[in-house]
Amino acid sequence: MLEGNRVTARISVRGFAVASATAVTTVGAVVGVAAGADQGQASDVEATAAQATLLEDIPAGSQAQVQTASLTQQAEHASAAAQAKAKKSAEEAARKQAAKDAAAKKEKAEKEAAAKAAAKKAKERDKIKSASSRSEDRPDFTQKSSYTTAEIQSMAKQIVGADQYQCFSEIVSRESGWNYRATNASSGAYGLVQALPGSKMASAGADWRTNPATQIKWGLNYMNGKYNSPCGAWQFWQANHWY
Repeated sequence: MLEGNRVTARISVRGFAVASATAVTTVGAVVGVAAGADQGQASDVEATAAQATLLEDIPAGSQAQVQTASLTQQAEHASAAAQAKAKKSAEEAARKQAAKDAAAKKEKAEKEAAAKAAAKKAKERDKIKSASSRSEDRPDFTQKSSYTTAEIQSMAKQIVGADQYQCFSEIVSRESGWNYRATNASSGAYGLVQALPGSKMASAGADWRTNPATQIKWGLNYMNGKYNSPCGAWQFWQANHWY
């Protein structure tokens, strides 16, 4: 019953609009109205009647399609905005994680470098301590009034050790020529390793002036303490011609 009324109303409205437009047109023609304003009003009435007729004529299904299309477009815009936001959030999270990973990597590298440096330093201390202990633990050689070069070199091999002897020998050969009484007239350096002053060697023994073994022990401790080893001292000597 209601649907029938709706159809009747639609027909009535359209009929009224058409009749109204026709009546206005007819009146204008009979009376002969020439004013532009009156003609404009008649045109507005006709346009309004036509629009009313067109809107009424849109089927209910088509109206639903228009509404559905509008909702679909809104949903697509919302989805695109959500995707853009999610992408931005993901990129920001990735950037923060990359920065965090880089900081952790740097910290790890610094700790490893510090650990290696500490281990190297400890190894060098142990090496010096071992060399010093080795020289101190050597048995005392029989004191003599004089020594040959061969005897002094034999002492050095036993005190210094085979692994460092060659480097030690290179330095002694150039500093004193294996003369345990060698004295530098200009500087006062004395002995096999040319200690300056010679009295420094008293820390290894009171007989430093006449005992090659005492001079060798002192020279070994000096090279280990300042250059880590006789080979370290020899490397420096080659570059500077002193040590």
